[in-house]
Amino acid sequence: MESTKVQSEGGLNVTLTIRLLMHGKEVGSIIGKKGETVKKMREESGARINISEGNCPERIVTITGPTDTIFKAFAMIAYKFEEDIINSMSNSPATSKPPVTLRLVVPASQCGSLIGKGGSKIKEMRESTGAQVQVAGDMLPNSTERAVTISGTPEAIIQCVKQICVVMLESPPKGATIPYRPKPASTPVIFSGGQERQISWGTSEIFTHLRHKGNQLISITIKAVNWEKCKLSQSCKHLHFESTPKMFLTLVGILCKL
Repeated sequence: MESTKVQSEGGLNVTLTIRLLMHGKEVGSIIGKKGETVKKMREESGARINISEGNCPERIVTITGPTDTIFKAFAMIAYKFEEDIINSMSNSPATSKPPVTLRLVVPASQCGSLIGKGGSKIKEMRESTGAQVQVAGDMLPNSTERAVTISGTPEAIIQCVKQICVVMLESPPKGATIPYRPKPASTPVIFSGGQERQISWGTSEIFTHLRHKGNQLISITIKAVNWEKCKLSQSCKHLHFESTPKMFLTLVGILCKL
């Protein structure tokens, strides 16, 4: 979260940048058909809303603008997610409505102020807004940021975000922040029917061959440079499974333990 311009008028009125972490389905919801939903959010809130590119399971949604526009954008997103929940329940036997959940991405150096001494600040926010707030203990991969999860009604989430903004402005981040950048999803290897291919995976200790014909696993051959470090060395035939590289490596990890 960054503060880029202060326009103090006795209250909270500054230009901020807030980052949200969303799953693909959530991003699709706020983009809408042909981008109509996010366009409406931009126009009605006055905030700049940018969505990170890439074929990633998670995306970063950046909201920038004066605080009043940011809160309007948050409200529109929260109410949209509530609408999605209500629509999903129409075909579900569930009777209790799940809470709306948003995930902020916050520099780890600011999380202490957000939690407060002995958890006092985060407890105060929970009690005063009615929202559930959780600060992740670990930093997001390859970054110095943590996820802050807020759950509750749209109204509770908006009030909680306002309080978080106040805390973050009072306690700016310390040192350089390495932003979290979601990694692209790995593309599985797809075998056409009737084709037979071989995948090799090697380390200094193990070298394996996998032979396929469609989704039929013909054989796994495991070889090792140092057999004493391997607990298994054989070919496994006539196995059938839906294969992806990740599943294959997991299987090899189970079969061969260095």
